Amino acid sequence: MKVLKKLRDGYVIRHANNVKLPQFPSGNRIRKRIVFSGRVQKVGFRLELFRIAERLDLTGWVKNLEDGSVEAELQGEESKIQFLVNCMQSLKRASVKKVNIIDVPVNEDEENFTIVR
Repeated sequence: MKVLKKLRDGYVIRHANNVKLPQFPSGNRIRKRIVFSGRVQKVGFRLELFRIAERLDLTGWVKNLEDGSVEAELQGEESKIQFLVNCMQSLKRASVKKVNIIDVPVNEDEENFTIVR
């Protein structure tokens, strides 16, 4: 089973690294809490979100929820956050049925992005 996970993780990282990033307009730093519902667990969703968030210089975290959804807090420029949400909704190996987004206060002390296990 670990061999399959390593293969999947390698594929996910390669896919995330190949996402073409556009030029983003400058903007204020904001923070959003986002819950992705659907078939989003056991498909490399958190790892893909993590890797693209790092490439976009976003901070925050992502974690699986017990109900099968994935929750994330993303902090950075709004255009980058929206780009990441759109990327995650378009993943072929996942099936995002619903996305719930709310504004939350910016965390001034946060410096990186993490996967919460």
